[in-house]
Amino acid sequence: MKKLTVTVGLLLSLFTARGQGQQPAQTTSYTSRKLKLEEINLVSSYYEQDGNRSAVTGGIGTEKLTDYATSLEVRLSFRDKRNRLHTINADGTIDYYTSASSDNIDPRTISSASMSDTHRYGTLSWSVKNEVTNSTAGISGYFSKEYDYVSRGLTLSLAQASRDNNREVSLKAGAFFDTWSAILPAELRSLTYGSGAKGDFAPIDYKPRNSYNASLSVSQVVNKRLQMLFTVEPSYQEGLLSTPYHRVYFTDGSERVEKLPGNRMKLPVGMRASYFLGDKTILRFFYRYYMDSWGMTAHTASLEVPVKFTSFISLSPFYRFNTQTAVRYFAPYAKHLATSQYYTSDYDVSGFDSHFVGTGLRVSPPGGVLGIKHLNAVELRYGHYYRTTTMVSNIVTLLMKIK
Repeated sequence: MKKLTVTVGLLLSLFTARGQGQQPAQTTSYTSRKLKLEEINLVSSYYEQDGNRSAVTGGIGTEKLTDYATSLEVRLSFRDKRNRLHTINADGTIDYYTSASSDNIDPRTISSASMSDTHRYGTLSWSVKNEVTNSTAGISGYFSKEYDYVSRGLTLSLAQASRDNNREVSLKAGAFFDTWSAILPAELRSLTYGSGAKGDFAPIDYKPRNSYNASLSVSQVVNKRLQMLFTVEPSYQEGLLSTPYHRVYFTDGSERVEKLPGNRMKLPVGMRASYFLGDKTILRFFYRYYMDSWGMTAHTASLEVPVKFTSFISLSPFYRFNTQTAVRYFAPYAKHLATSQYYTSDYDVSGFDSHFVGTGLRVSPPGGVLGIKHLNAVELRYGHYYRTTTMVSNIVTLLMKIK
């Protein structure tokens, strides 16, 4: 089922810049090549949402959903004979969700096949840093599997830092290849077309969706207090970009499945800044402008203010605002003309404003949390989301860092 991956979205808001002008020590002599465990990050989250604008039922009906997710990241490193630093990252996530809106794909049954599901995805990354040339190259592979799709991806990255490490230019390029099960609403499939449910051996269609993206970013230490990053991230999608079990109702009373163009260009441009007010307070600001070939434009801005109460306890309140216009193919329930070439009643691509507010509490004592030496830090975050389409959600995330 197509849905928001909440854990990753929350962790991306934790933008951490490098220290105030401090530069990493250059290693010039050969050291042991033994594989070293750098750190382990364990993240668990609970997410819930509700609303009454479900695309499954044509822009009306329940959007109730719950999601329990657990993610484990392991970072290893070693040095080769040329004293280059190799870093290996392996992370995997399992989340279990229940969705009342998906249960309406086939309302004639007691429970449709995608009412609940387990989503599994993981990434394996390898990067090599040459501390003589201040350059880093990396590669990562991605795999994801859910009830109605399988995704595989590959990303390549290059980064070049200045001699003083105050500036870095990085470039990433990735490709993702998805296969979707074309699950249709019960009343819109033929008698010979399967439901996609386990135990139903009637055939269904499988459709591709390919995504290609790139990212160019420049980070700069402006002075001891201010650090900035600018990024542009163009992407292109092709294949099945609509969701076959999303219903659309028309002004003449007819009903069809959602239909959208088979390609889409996206262009986000963003900026991040970290300003150190002193030893105890940091201002972290983010802004992004977005536009795409379907006619959507959006502005997103966020502010996070971590404040240290002691050397090992900090509080990080945050707020994010987003406003977007609708794609040209959107219309509410029963407002589409039957002559339209493309149509959707998915409020995710409608025009709306949204607000996301919350805070995080981080504890990182020098002797380890609860006296456990290697439990370096624990952080608990809570966020509340609301958008003007009436959808609301809450998320609680627990992060534990072991070093």
